[in-house]
Amino acid sequence: MNATVAVILALTVGTYAFRLVGPALHGRVELPARVQELLSAGAVVLLAALLATGALTESGGFAGWARPAGVLVGGVLAWRRAPFAVVVLAAAGTAAVLRALGVG
Repeated sequence: MNATVAVILALTVGTYAFRLVGPALHGRVELPARVQELLSAGAVVLLAALLATGALTESGGFAGWARPAGVLVGGVLAWRRAPFAVVVLAAAGTAAVLRALGVG
């Protein structure tokens, strides 16, 4: 077994264990309100970091202006509660048009 398969199996077992522990400990462990607030804030920060990394970088460098513009258009449409298909098509279309115009 190579290292990649071993890592995938370890992550699979770890993910399953986390999913199993949640319902098993649901009524037994009480977290303080402050810890719950910090966990919620941490989730938001993590999602924002993932969004920024995906929207702004490619191969360790700046991805160009077309991708962030597409993400911005998609984000605004999602915030305005547009249908998912419209959000995706508008974001992709914005990025495609900007790239076709040479904005990159």
